[in-house]
Amino acid sequence: MEKGSKRVDATGVENTEDTEDINAIVCDAAHPPTLRDDTIGLDMQRTSSKLPYELLIGWRYTRAGRAAGRNGFISFISGVSMLGIALGVAALIIVLSVMNGFQKEVRDRMLAVVSHIELLAPGGEGFADVNTLMAQARQNTDVVAAAPFVAQQALMARGEDMRGAMVRGIEPELETQVTDFTLQMPPQVRAALQPGSFNVVLGGELAVSMGVRVGDHITLVAPGGQVTPAGVMPRLKQLTVAGIFDSGHYEYDASLALLHIDDAQRIFRLEAPSGVRLKIKDSQQARSVAADLAAQLGSDVIVRDWTRQNRTWFAAVQVEKRMMFIILTLIVAVAAFNLVTTLVMTVTDKRADIAILRTLGASPKSIMAIFVVQGATVGVLGTLAGLLLGLCVAFNIDVIVPAIEHLLGASFLPRDIYLISRMPSDPQAADIWPIAIISLVLAFLATIYPSWRASRVNPAQALRYE
Repeated sequence: MEKGSKRVDATGVENTEDTEDINAIVCDAAHPPTLRDDTIGLDMQRTSSKLPYELLIGWRYTRAGRAAGRNGFISFISGVSMLGIALGVAALIIVLSVMNGFQKEVRDRMLAVVSHIELLAPGGEGFADVNTLMAQARQNTDVVAAAPFVAQQALMARGEDMRGAMVRGIEPELETQVTDFTLQMPPQVRAALQPGSFNVVLGGELAVSMGVRVGDHITLVAPGGQVTPAGVMPRLKQLTVAGIFDSGHYEYDASLALLHIDDAQRIFRLEAPSGVRLKIKDSQQARSVAADLAAQLGSDVIVRDWTRQNRTWFAAVQVEKRMMFIILTLIVAVAAFNLVTTLVMTVTDKRADIAILRTLGASPKSIMAIFVVQGATVGVLGTLAGLLLGLCVAFNIDVIVPAIEHLLGASFLPRDIYLISRMPSDPQAADIWPIAIISLVLAFLATIYPSWRASRVNPAQALRYE
């Protein structure tokens, strides 16, 4: 018969080219490669004497067969399983990287307004000797700047409109060292916050809601009024809008008003600043630095870091990431279970090969190892392809998304709706390594049952029915 067609051996079994290759690989385990030049390729001959035949046969089943028909179909199914694992891993990496990017973007905007660490007095009494406290805080090597502040709640009124606001009294020159958004203000705005001027700088959203512009006057209604025969009269103070800031964080833009610290103390009748704001070298180490400062300053000072002030939001983000990780891991699990189907089909198709290997002396463990190699190869290649694809997209998403928007003529994050108008991405090794490990573990687990089933094939029955 012609080469590439089926042949019938002495046992009556029809052998395809895959079966011939398997016989050649097994024979090469015991004979020099030069004796088999007529059966398999030269590359197989050179490696067969160095690698176990289980590895070579498993790889032969994975790659596309030279013969048409069933072998090609099974190799196609293996490719589909590999593609499914790759897409699942890539999707998981891309989604988590984008979520990390949004979290980082929001965190940076938040830390531009809030301080890394705050030092407060018990009961809100304030610190009489705030300079000494700032000097003590700077003794910590992680602290790079300190500034006093006053924080009180009040009402802002203009005409019939009234808005609740968080009034923050600051020292303009020192405040620029602990917060970034004050550096974005024009110098003339910061210079307008002088003691006794009673000028105020409003958040952009707060100014819009009250309908005020620079130069307009608003009335501040302070808590704790004066008792008169006619009743309790609230304390009122007229302020001049000296500037408007935009931090990019709606919560603060809609509620924050800045005064000079001396003016704030006079309005709220405070004898000393409410506390001290600190900036540290690494904002991610705020909790540990806060613990060190608490031990250093003693129980007379309350130390509060930004992670505790916003723990609800960050806890929600962590839960969202965890749930998204679980959901997308199911995609990888589905692809891994497709691998089970592929291996079962391969075992069914290769029953004659298994019988021949058993008659040539292969043990059940060797048969099992062959199909473990096939499944592991699909899992490893799929995982590596997914890692490569996911990382390429994650690191270049700032280029890919604008290109897609330009192609479709649409905007995924319109600037007039969302504060963050671009797609950020922040791939982290702490997220990527678990993805790769889980994918590999699922792929290896998927090989257990089909491989065990292959090792249980009875050679006599397989050859009889073939």
